[in-house]
Amino acid sequence: MDPLDAAWRKSSYSSNTGACVEVAEVPSGTHVRDSLQPELGHLTFASTEWSVFVTSVKE
Repeated sequence: MDPLDAAWRKSSYSSNTGACVEVAEVPSGTHVRDSLQPELGHLTFASTEWSVFVTSVKE
């Protein structure tokens, strides 16, 4: 899937400054990018890697 076609979202906890991290869940895993500069690209994490990261952040 082309990252430009992905459904990007950001946390409801994000501030109004626009300086946020956006994520898009795709079949290959999860894309992560800077909301202010999406043209700079993204990082892709495998589903298991993203799950471990989110779980550890919540702890």
